[in-house]
Amino acid sequence: MSRIATPNRIRGTQDIFGDNQRRFAQVVEAFERVRKLYCFQRVELPVFEATAVFARSLGETTDVVSKEMYSFEDRGGDSITLRPEFTAGIARAFLTEGWQQYAPLKLVTHGPVFRYERPQKGRYRQFHQIDAEIIGAAEPMADVELLVFADQLIRELGIADGVTLQLNTLGDAETRDAWRAALVAHFEAHRGELSEDSVARLGKNPLRILDSKDPRDRPIADAAPGIDGFLTSDAGAFFESVTRGLDAAGVAWTRNDRLVRGLDYYRHTAFEFTTDRLGAQGAVLAGGRYDGLIESLGGPATAGVGWAAGIERLGMLVAEADDLPPMVVVVPMGNGELNIAAAVLAGLRGAGVAADMAFAGNFKRRLTKADVAGAHFAAIIGEAEAASASVALKNLRSGDQRVVAMADLVEAVK
Repeated sequence: MSRIATPNRIRGTQDIFGDNQRRFAQVVEAFERVRKLYCFQRVELPVFEATAVFARSLGETTDVVSKEMYSFEDRGGDSITLRPEFTAGIARAFLTEGWQQYAPLKLVTHGPVFRYERPQKGRYRQFHQIDAEIIGAAEPMADVELLVFADQLIRELGIADGVTLQLNTLGDAETRDAWRAALVAHFEAHRGELSEDSVARLGKNPLRILDSKDPRDRPIADAAPGIDGFLTSDAGAFFESVTRGLDAAGVAWTRNDRLVRGLDYYRHTAFEFTTDRLGAQGAVLAGGRYDGLIESLGGPATAGVGWAAGIERLGMLVAEADDLPPMVVVVPMGNGELNIAAAVLAGLRGAGVAADMAFAGNFKRRLTKADVAGAHFAAIIGEAEAASASVALKNLRSGDQRVVAMADLVEAVK
């Protein structure tokens, strides 16, 4: 009889286990802890949306839409896309679920996202993000709130060393239109020297040329006019309010006037927390203000600002994460004591004591399991202990051992 071949894991996906899973969990736990301090509500979203949600919000000309989205036609003939990011789905929910009545809304979510891109260090085709958004707040303090939130998260994860907040303004619509026209004129004058990708972007997304990594583009991009010469007084005042708020909150930042967002609905603040500890792909958390996004989805003019970060990439930066070891490992000396051990185990867990049971192998192997697990105590149950409703409680750190009534076990280990 021939054996059936086991299918391989799909390229660009991952099975998260062991230390990687502990790092992953540490990022999520810190995110949940900090978002509660900042009074952000948790929202759950569908993993897939109508393709139009992402095509409109991300722009038909972006690489994500044209090359990276997992889109397919379902049995009803509708075009469906696995979410490549969260913001578009949140904006769609804001409109279709009537959440306008709750604005301004401070929302977070996290979970898997999908992009068909070349897998590389810390980047997968199915990966995971944490995401934070404020919708319906046009004030610069909303930008400050999100940036301080992100900064505290990075500090609580213990990864702040070597991580820098880079900040820029994209101005208001008037600023952006004037700057875009100047950039197009500059790049047109050097069209013959630009890379093929940048020539393609020139007519559709010229701001993206500024962050091109192609060495042919860098001298031209570096010589391009900056945005500061085109800032309206309102746009300048908005950016100054953001930077003053960050200074007041003690958040360090660096101006990067080449930091851009290519889509027209982005306004004012753009930012990235970057590091050189993950190779060429240096951003670990990025976002910006998108005051024109909900309009692009057919809704009324609505302010918005948000950020997202890859859980796997943040996890790669955290120190080795360990689950707390069990406080007690219950060790029945033989199979005759298994049911009593199960009752003791349930009592410990019900009282909030982390506990495990060594139920396999001979007694020596069971006791070794307790030691290997890193437990504080082994609660040993043999025939004598079972008969007297007690356990032999061994302190695995000191080696001391004493008999404790089962009714007093929780108090003894606490």
